[in-house]
Amino acid sequence: MKTKFMVVALAAIVFAGAGCSNKAVYQNLQLNKKQECRRLPVTEYDACMRGMDQSYEEYERQRQQAIKK
Repeated sequence: MKTKFMVVALAAIVFAGAGCSNKAVYQNLQLNKKQECRRLPVTEYDACMRGMDQSYEEYERQRQQAIKK
């Protein structure tokens, strides 16, 4: 699992460096997380998917609030 996270993180860095917007990187990471959830047993799927519907705008708003603190 840590290896997969590292691959996703590395991909995010590459995309960010290639000029992709932060929103595109966020959406790509969300897609990867959802794909990982689909590989889990049915009993763990719902817990994994909680919070996956958060929009980039909501994420960014919460991130900015955390930075200001």
